[in-house]
Amino acid sequence: MNFSALLPPAFGSFLIALLLSSSTASAQVPTKESLVKWTDLATAQAAAKKDGKPLMIDVYTSWCGPCRMLDANTFGDKQTAEYINANYHPVKFDAEGGKTVIYNGKSYSNPSYDPARKGGRNGTHELTMAIAPVNGRVAYPTIVYMDSEGQVLTPVQGYMTPDQIEPILTYFGDGIYKKQEYPEFQKTFVSKRK
Repeated sequence: MNFSALLPPAFGSFLIALLLSSSTASAQVPTKESLVKWTDLATAQAAAKKDGKPLMIDVYTSWCGPCRMLDANTFGDKQTAEYINANYHPVKFDAEGGKTVIYNGKSYSNPSYDPARKGGRNGTHELTMAIAPVNGRVAYPTIVYMDSEGQVLTPVQGYMTPDQIEPILTYFGDGIYKKQEYPEFQKTFVSKRK
């Protein structure tokens, strides 16, 4: 499901402006440590097979300003972090990193990775291309929601505030996706944010 189509039209313009100004925006982001208990993909998949919780993968890059904003403002939000920790196996994945990753029994690497460019733009990891594209394109940040078997439910691209991400987290975290389409769920969703 393409969640981008469900966002207000002005939000798309906001995201474009935000992406274009990422170098300026990143300098203004407060450095707040994330409260989310991140793990790696292999650990998350093993745990999910045992307890049935879905996975949430934050596909980010080190140079991405909106990724840092997501960490500081959204994953640094206590209520959002508590919900994620209770209902997901959260994974943080560097979309341009050099580590080999095993996903659903298959090995993924980044043959274009250049260690000399670590911390800057680099080659795109094979796993990024396998799980994060929307309409054939990747963007950062992207949050990939997976079921407990490691099947991609949907990637959702772009920065979101705690209020904006709450219905999506609830939809997958509470298992509502198994019985109701997102547009119907969205019509009746009531925020639990305090």
